[in-house]
Amino acid sequence: MLNLIVCVKQVPMVTELPWDEKRGTLRRDLAAGMMNPACKHALEAALQIKESRPAHITVITMGPPAAEEVLREALAMGADRGILIGDKLFAGSDTYATSFVLAQAIKKQCPDYDLILSGCYTSDSETAQVGPQLAEELDLPAAAYIEKIDITGRTLRVRRFVDNFRETLEMEFPALVTVAMENYQPRYTTLAGLERAFKEENIVSLSASSLGISFSTMDTHGSCTKVRKVFLRKAQKENIFLKGPAAIVVNEFLKNHEDKVSSAIGKDIKKEENDNG
Repeated sequence: MLNLIVCVKQVPMVTELPWDEKRGTLRRDLAAGMMNPACKHALEAALQIKESRPAHITVITMGPPAAEEVLREALAMGADRGILIGDKLFAGSDTYATSFVLAQAIKKQCPDYDLILSGCYTSDSETAQVGPQLAEELDLPAAAYIEKIDITGRTLRVRRFVDNFRETLEMEFPALVTVAMENYQPRYTTLAGLERAFKEENIVSLSASSLGISFSTMDTHGSCTKVRKVFLRKAQKENIFLKGPAAIVVNEFLKNHEDKVSSAIGKDIKKEENDNG
């Protein structure tokens, strides 16, 4: 049986991004959360592997207590077990600290894993760093932006499209991949899946102490990123009203904005006017 781990993250709804400007972090407790879209594609990839061969899927996330919601959602979709890592010591962790904590949890709870899957990036930061950094923490062969996964025995064959080239790579288990969003469209949860997800007690909660992580440990392996300033850009647009007969308005508009219009349509308006007399 294959032991699969899927790393997921709860992210704020894209319409709700409350920032703590002093700390330079997201106020996740003030925004409605959802499973990161790319993580759903990684989970779907794991579920399709499970449908083709015996496999056990553990879903792991790091976040506040509310992040249990995305674990329940994953269980409803077909995952077998969830792990929630939460501690005030981990608040505001960057990708370096997050990958370190995830690695400690995996070593403790899932030491016999075969394949780790994660989304290619998250909607609240889009750094695409946690997957590769986690592979480094666990000393694993890894590949990013995977669009297709094939397994033969203990060999993993993956396909990806990067830098205008399509590549096929092979590696031995254990390994890690980050899954692109072109394929593996996430399935809908069923009523039976929802009932099972909230009925069974199959979520493990881990704290810093249970992972053997202390303040001094996080001082060494903690966040390297320092946020100097956080601000929201405000769009500043000026509306211009043109009045008069259509022919005069169009001529005035083209006269004032001919460079931008030419760039947009890929033609030199002034040259065409001169050529046409």
